[in-house]
Amino acid sequence: MYSRSSEPVRFERDCDVVLVPQGERVTLPAGSVGYITQALGGSFTVFVEGNLFRIEGRDADAIGKETPPPIEVLDAEDDEEIERLAWSQLRTCFDPEIPVNIVELGLVYRCEVQKREDGQRRIEVAMTLTAPGCGMGEYLVDDVRCKLEAIPTVAEADVDLVFDPPWNQSMMSEAARLQTGMM
Repeated sequence: MYSRSSEPVRFERDCDVVLVPQGERVTLPAGSVGYITQALGGSFTVFVEGNLFRIEGRDADAIGKETPPPIEVLDAEDDEEIERLAWSQLRTCFDPEIPVNIVELGLVYRCEVQKREDGQRRIEVAMTLTAPGCGMGEYLVDDVRCKLEAIPTVAEADVDLVFDPPWNQSMMSEAARLQTGMM
């Protein structure tokens, strides 16, 4: 789902959100009014009273939107399918200010799926940020972890935030550079 708009919204209930770009968690009360600036990967960025806030997909109902459906696995024993789903989930993770997913931005350095003895899986991810001081870093790491752990048979996701090598624009896919005007 992609949207870059100014669709008006009214919060139908109190909602825990993340202040962008600081990464601070706050609660917007029912009745707050604003507009959606970005709807990507099942989450929303809204502009309310001069500030941007990130709303998780599980809280979409607070602004009258549908929550994302659960992830379905065709064959829970197929390691390749789980790895494909992991990369698919990573592509649903977005910086709330940049309309490009973290894979296309070149922020994911590694994603490995390991099967545990109990049949469940563990996913290890090494990722970085566009800037080391990004206030949304903790939020993005948590978003990645939660989305990977939503995959059936994934018991845990370990997301390691690294800064070596440092990110630069050449790590972006050609499509991402085109979309952001960084060609």
